[in-house]
Amino acid sequence: MSLWKAVLLGLVQGLTEFLPVSSSGHLVLIKQLLHVNLESGGMFFDVMLHFGTLLAIFVAFWNDISHLIREGIHILGDSFSNIGRFFQNMTGQHRPYHKIVRSSYRKYVMLLIVSTIPTAVIGLVFKDYVEQANDIAIVPACCLLVTAVFLIIADLVEVGQKRPKDVSYKEAALIGVSQGIATLPGVSRSGTTITACLLCGFDKKFAVKYSFIMSIPAVLGAVVLEIGDLTSLSLTQTDILYCIAATLVAAVSGYLAIRFMMGLIRGRKFKYFAIYCALVGILSIIASVRG
Repeated sequence: MSLWKAVLLGLVQGLTEFLPVSSSGHLVLIKQLLHVNLESGGMFFDVMLHFGTLLAIFVAFWNDISHLIREGIHILGDSFSNIGRFFQNMTGQHRPYHKIVRSSYRKYVMLLIVSTIPTAVIGLVFKDYVEQANDIAIVPACCLLVTAVFLIIADLVEVGQKRPKDVSYKEAALIGVSQGIATLPGVSRSGTTITACLLCGFDKKFAVKYSFIMSIPAVLGAVVLEIGDLTSLSLTQTDILYCIAATLVAAVSGYLAIRFMMGLIRGRKFKYFAIYCALVGILSIIASVRG
C-alpha cells in the first residue's frame, strides 16, 4: 500500500466515523476500489484508524471526559468503601453506606458502563462474522441502505429533552445493542446510536455527545485486543510509518467532523446523509452484481 492510499483511508475514516455514513462501509468499498490488500495487518490498520478518531473525541470532549474519569474513580472508591463498611456492619457497627450515583456525571458514567456491556458481548460473539463481512462488497452496500432508513427515522423522531438524570439503564442497554449492531460494515455507528438515543427521548445535543463518547470503551477494547495480537503480525517499518500517518490524518479530520456534526444537529438534516447512503449503497450493489 502506498502512502497516499494510507492517507486517503485515514481521511475517509476521520470524516465518515462521525458523519452518519458508516466509516467501516466506506473503508471496505474504497479498499476494494483501490485494490488495497493489507493481508494479515489489515485489522490492525483499521483499529489504528479508529484510534485516530478516538484521539479526536478526547480533544473535542475533554471537559466532559475528564469529569467522567474523575467521577468514575470516585465511584470505584465509594464502592470499595461500601464493601468494607458491609463487613464492618456485620460485626455490629452501623456505618452508613455511600450513595454511588449522586450526581449527573456519576449517572453518566453508569449509563456508559451499561451501554458498553451489550456492545462488548455482540462484538466478541460476532467478531469472526464481521471480519468475513468486510471481505464481501455487497454486505456494506446493503447495510448502507439500512443506515439510510435509520437516518430518516432520526429526522422524523420528535425532539426529546432527556439528560443523564432522566435516562433509564434499560435505555442505555438498548443503545449499547444498537452500537453492537453497527459493527457490521455499512451500518453507521454514529447514525445508529444517535437514532437510538433520539428514539429514547434524548436531547439532541446530548444524543450526539453520548453517541461519540460511548464509542471510547469499544474502541479502546478493540485496540487492546489487536495490540495483543501484534506479535503475530508481519509489519515492516514502512507499514508502521504509513499507519502512523493515516492515524494522524484520521484524528485531525475526525475532530473537524465532530465540530461539523455538533453544529448540524440544530436542524433536521440527517435526510441528506440518508440520500447519500442510499445512493452509494445502490450504486455499490449494482457494481457488485456486475462485477
